Amino acid sequence: MKTLKLGLVILAAASITIGLSGMAYAFHTGGVADCDGCHTMHNSLGGKPMGTGTNTTQFQGVNWLLKGSDQSSTCLNCHATTSATPSSYHIMTSNVTTTPGGVVPSQMTPGGDFGWLLKSYPAVGHAPASPGSVHGHNIVAEDYNLVKDTTLTVGPGGTYLSANLHCSSCHNPHSNARIVSNPVTPSSIVSSAIGTTVPPISASGSYIGSWPPAAGTALGVYRLLGSIGYVPMSYTGGPAFVNPPPIATAPTTYNQAETSYDTRVVYGQYGSFGMAEWCANCHLSIYNAQPTGTTAPHIHPSGVNAALSATANISGTPTTIMAIYNAYVYSGDLMGTQSSSYWSLVPYEENQNDLTVLSSHSAATGAPPTAGPTLGTEHVICLSCHRAHASGFNQGVRWNMNAEFETVASLWPDSANAASAGYSNGMPLADYTAAMYNRLSTNYASYQRVFCNKCHGKD
Repeated sequence: MKTLKLGLVILAAASITIGLSGMAYAFHTGGVADCDGCHTMHNSLGGKPMGTGTNTTQFQGVNWLLKGSDQSSTCLNCHATTSATPSSYHIMTSNVTTTPGGVVPSQMTPGGDFGWLLKSYPAVGHAPASPGSVHGHNIVAEDYNLVKDTTLTVGPGGTYLSANLHCSSCHNPHSNARIVSNPVTPSSIVSSAIGTTVPPISASGSYIGSWPPAAGTALGVYRLLGSIGYVPMSYTGGPAFVNPPPIATAPTTYNQAETSYDTRVVYGQYGSFGMAEWCANCHLSIYNAQPTGTTAPHIHPSGVNAALSATANISGTPTTIMAIYNAYVYSGDLMGTQSSSYWSLVPYEENQNDLTVLSSHSAATGAPPTAGPTLGTEHVICLSCHRAHASGFNQGVRWNMNAEFETVASLWPDSANAASAGYSNGMPLADYTAAMYNRLSTNYASYQRVFCNKCHGKD
């Protein structure tokens, strides 16, 4: 019996490895995954705990027959790792040291590494402290020492309870939403329901070149994001989504350091919906387009109405955000060209709903295209500044907003270096470098100002 069990484990591991080597990532395949990957049929038998993380005070029996102590822990059973290098589908480095120095988050997916929630940095100079709790979405994952936000009881700009924030708050683990036609229109994303017939999901809609799916089938929506009406079954009375998931395409190798080139996720729009509108499901009052269609005051524009052609002003000369974005190389150098202007550090959304066209703007292997915006109809989105999961900086921003300079004497700041400590966010050099995805500091000005200037050019 032991031999048989061992053989089955080895076979299962081999199957997962084979499945993950291709674009579809077979465990999810764009929709509901293998039931026994997340659930156990006899979880509650004898009150046996099923949590597999580091927390030793696990529940006696777990709700919904999960294989972790809660929803997020169940996800992280596969998506967390102790690997010191970026690896495939991992979104958390689970063995980080909680104080400055030591093990740092090493996963470099576009959404960031939830390990940053465990890293706190002291106030340095005029910059405030940078506790882990402000580094991103505080998902609750008991087995991985991730707890609810201790400052905010609800999500900024909405009513979503922080105590109920899990991976499943954004990603629908039982997703039945699918893309049935391309170019994508509001009617292209449908869900299975009693009284309907829809094509089965055969592949993920997250990756470059995924369209068309196999004949007679459909693609799952981007990253299994919740669709209209979605609210986790575990959140009784929670706010249901009113906007559909966005469309986007990512390269199959998306978790990697950006030392040599950027990892380009191409975000698209269909109808009146894009990434920012989807984020507004939970953050409506800090989204610029209010339900009446008016623009909310004192809020940075984002979404389908925040085109890069919006008029700006640099050195007294009217110009456009698109022109600045394409010309900006680094502080003081606005001699760049559109053909090489794209930064994954400051991504944008394209006014494009064709998955085939979106795919052509990135690449499955090697360095992706470097061209920046061309039409002026591209948009600023929430992800232009923030990472969806977490970053090393406050509010999950992609760069350090707590300092005047991002580089000092052509180097990333270092809390151990007196000359740059005040610009370091309290971070040792290794932490700061990891937070910048191992980009080379020499790619920027010797005293590079904040990267808001990629769009605003005020430096």
